[in-house]
Amino acid sequence: MQTHVLVAHPAFPPVQVRGMEARVIGHDANWLRLRWRIEGSAGLVVPAFAGKGRADELWKTTCFEAFLQPEGGSAYVELNLSPSERWAAYDFTAPREGMSERAMPREPDCTMRQGSSFAIFDAAIPAAGLPNAVCNLGLTAVIEEDGGVKSYWALAHGAEHPDFHDPACFKAQLAAPPGA
Repeated sequence: MQTHVLVAHPAFPPVQVRGMEARVIGHDANWLRLRWRIEGSAGLVVPAFAGKGRADELWKTTCFEAFLQPEGGSAYVELNLSPSERWAAYDFTAPREGMSERAMPREPDCTMRQGSSFAIFDAAIPAAGLPNAVCNLGLTAVIEEDGGVKSYWALAHGAEHPDFHDPACFKAQLAAPPGA
């Protein structure tokens, strides 16, 4: 699977984080598996373990996000995935419009591993809770470092301020799962 380099929004540079990559590591009829790798993670603020469950406002600290927009439409799905194991899923009818909670058949699985100079965040999202189509894909992250410094990472940024809902961020493509 292809590795995508994420870039920090220039208005919010990181302090110690030197780079980030995201990739789809698996996609079948059961799961969409995503991985983010953070280089320079010594000062990374990782939310405390909270156990599985839905939660809002995960983006206020270190959080990983995916946006899936079926090709040819304006509606999309937003997934927020936290190292705390909390998660959220929303439907939007258009950029930042018509937000509603998205039903999921089961909870995503999330794990965070930290090395001496890098961290890896893995997420497995139930495919039955996602669009069953070819999608434009946005892979993003909010990274908090010591001292409350936050940086906003995406495949691309299309605005003066960070906005992961901007279609300019949906630069990757995700094939429909096998058998779709």
